[in-house]
Amino acid sequence: MIKLSPSILSSDFSKLGEEVKLLDEAGADLIHIDVMDGNFVPNITLGPPIIKALRPYTKLPFDVHLMIENPSNYIKDFVEAGSDIITVHYESDRHMDRLVDYIKGFNVKAGIALNPSTPVSFIKHLLHKIDLVLIMSVNPGFGGQSFIPYSLDKIKELTRLKQENNYRYEINVDGGISADNCKEAAAAGANILVSGSGIFKNHELKENIKKFREVLKKY
Repeated sequence: MIKLSPSILSSDFSKLGEEVKLLDEAGADLIHIDVMDGNFVPNITLGPPIIKALRPYTKLPFDVHLMIENPSNYIKDFVEAGSDIITVHYESDRHMDRLVDYIKGFNVKAGIALNPSTPVSFIKHLLHKIDLVLIMSVNPGFGGQSFIPYSLDKIKELTRLKQENNYRYEINVDGGISADNCKEAAAAGANILVSGSGIFKNHELKENIKKFREVLKKY
């Protein structure tokens, strides 16, 4: 089954707790939380205190995507705030093997994100130990961007490597995903789809998630 991970970057921040609760009721599988520091990407969003404040609103896993510099300095804070999956960018830390082990040491899942220009080959030596690979299908920093088509090739490559080596990681894709194009990502092998604008469009959360489910029901 393909999992849907709505990005609260597209939600109404004035009532964030209510939005998370509505996503739960609408049938989301995870809650995708984009953390940006204004340095690694040109935007600033939220941090551990807000994640901690949101935790009581749902029991769904918090899929936390760190788009920040020096992520190792903040892992413990995000774990204590209630993160279930912590994904860091390959480009953000020169000691990625150590960072993955550090994250997993807190008994949460560890993921690695790849920017559009970063090839899968850069993390081949880590695929046996990570829980998730996040393919950025837009350049990170802002919502509402268009899907980059060559991202599908990277998803297919990860799918092939997973099958050939019997790896267990999940393949997450984030950026420009809507009910109109999600089947291409699913067909390529992605099993977690992040969508912000596509799910929050017109604030019809339940109806938009239903549209995704209809398109994805054969995958």
